[in-house]
Amino acid sequence: MQASITPSQQQEMEVKQFQNFLQYYNKLTEMCFSDCIHDFTNRKISTNENNCAMHCSEKFLKVMQRVGVRLQEVQFMQNEGILGSPDPPK
Repeated sequence: MQASITPSQQQEMEVKQFQNFLQYYNKLTEMCFSDCIHDFTNRKISTNENNCAMHCSEKFLKVMQRVGVRLQEVQFMQNEGILGSPDPPK
């Protein structure tokens, strides 16, 4: 039997998901900005800076997607009993 989720629990989950999204977005912008933007003498973004930022963000998003898929695989295997429970910390 599956427990139903109350509206307040649903709202809490949505807030948590949004907070996670903002954390990833902030990490992405901080990382790519510090890696790609170096010249502050011009108001315009150079072609090299733009290309770097595009590649950086694409790579970050692909990595995060792959991590999410892998976590789902591990969760599924744990739920199916394929993986044993993790060893407790020593």
